[in-house]
Amino acid sequence: MSTHISRTDLARRIAADISEGSVVNLGIGAPTLVANYLPDDTEVVLHTENGMLGMGPAPEPGTVDPDLINAGKQPVTALKGAAYFHHADSFAMMRGGHLDVCVLGAFQVSETGDLANWSTGEPGAIPAVGGAMDLAIGAKSVYVMTDLLTKQGTPKLVAACSYPLTGVRCVTRIYTDHAVFDVTPDGLRVRETFGDNTADSLAALTGLDLADVTDAAASLRGN
Repeated sequence: MSTHISRTDLARRIAADISEGSVVNLGIGAPTLVANYLPDDTEVVLHTENGMLGMGPAPEPGTVDPDLINAGKQPVTALKGAAYFHHADSFAMMRGGHLDVCVLGAFQVSETGDLANWSTGEPGAIPAVGGAMDLAIGAKSVYVMTDLLTKQGTPKLVAACSYPLTGVRCVTRIYTDHAVFDVTPDGLRVRETFGDNTADSLAALTGLDLADVTDAAASLRGN
């Protein structure tokens, strides 16, 4: 069996967890893929921090409108009823607690839910915080979408972040290519595993104490 799932499959998995009627911000990079897998019969309002509510999926080839882009400067579509507004108004929505969910990438997430996603702190690294700090603190639920391991094989889930923090104790759930983790007051819980991963094998990869609630989570999905 495989030890991980693809990025598109992970985006599809995250989309399945977004509730009807939610207002959602998708961060720059991989999180934008989630827009392509939201069910057509589910009303989810996508927000982009450069000033749009009602963002749709990526346009089909040959239908790109150069005036319609997300915060990562990728072309997007506008759904019926979409609204456009000033950048400052967009940040007021983020800071005012009006977003139900945001999906962000990460360099590191601590076992207590601290998020580091804007700089590695390395000499010459280009800081790219954008609106991540506002989203991490302002959204009601913060989902992280990331690979479990770096290209060098080191875990992105850590006891304490060594990179500059974006937000403290702000992450709700972590979606990785190996498994889904919930952040709880007692540490990380393995909600769902992919491929042949287990809570024990994930604990060995990360070096963290991980509670296993996969059976309970599966039962809830079945209901």
